[in-house]
Amino acid sequence: MNKNAAKQFILQNARPVDLAVYQYYFENRSNQKVIAELAKYQNKDGGFGNGLEPDFVNPASSPIATNDAIITLYRTGALVKDSDMVKRIVKYLDSHDSFDEDKKRWLFAIDSNKDYPHAIWWEKNESDGISGFNPTMSLAAFMVCYGNERALYKDIMREGMKHLEESEEINGDELKCYLLAYELLRQNNICEVINPEYLAELIRKKIDDVICKETEKYGVEYATAPSDIFPGIYPEFITPKIRPLIEAEKRALGRLQKEDGGYDITWQWYTQYPEFEQARKNWRPRVTLEKLLFYSCEQ
Repeated sequence: MNKNAAKQFILQNARPVDLAVYQYYFENRSNQKVIAELAKYQNKDGGFGNGLEPDFVNPASSPIATNDAIITLYRTGALVKDSDMVKRIVKYLDSHDSFDEDKKRWLFAIDSNKDYPHAIWWEKNESDGISGFNPTMSLAAFMVCYGNERALYKDIMREGMKHLEESEEINGDELKCYLLAYELLRQNNICEVINPEYLAELIRKKIDDVICKETEKYGVEYATAPSDIFPGIYPEFITPKIRPLIEAEKRALGRLQKEDGGYDITWQWYTQYPEFEQARKNWRPRVTLEKLLFYSCEQ
């Protein structure tokens, strides 16, 4: 991997919010710039929208976009309990907008996504808009750590644990919600909801299950690669089984890097919106940053 070329690609092409994350990691900049750029995507109701997740440009707040913002705050050390941004996120999540009261889960896809350019998986259509515990597990953990009325969210987390134990269909995106939930509980010294050691043990087992073992698919097909789980974070969850796959992906990164220094996405929208190409342009620096963090981190 040509790290300098990757950095130049990010500097020249990243959205301001992704550039701020890059500068936090590689230029020793303050996370205050990250917060300022994220604030541009936060709505009056406290939730996030406005295309923060590049594959749907819905301006309305959604659980997925809000979860994306929480991940960014966490990874840049900006998740501060008494901050205005966190208080507003709590307000949004407590409103139960886009929350299924019967199933006690936040929606993965919301109705209004259909009114704006989007990838096909963001269409709710006739489904219930729920995708396992993505993003419910991490949002519930956030509310246990930073919210006020915590009993409901503790119960949701316990249901999430049962799901993790019993489901054979956990995917990488859903598992990342469990990783974030674990880290939030650990950082806030909350042990009474679920046993953190047991959660960590389950996560490690599931990571071994979800990471694709066919290394030739990395960066080519939409398959969960080590860099999808470990983009510079969660190194304590790397198992002996995963290390050879990490090394295999690192070797592949040189071959997968484009002439412009960046990396490409591995998916299409499967809808007719011409805005897909703009979304791809927004995604590429973000993907390149994740590959750079993965490659640069001592695993």
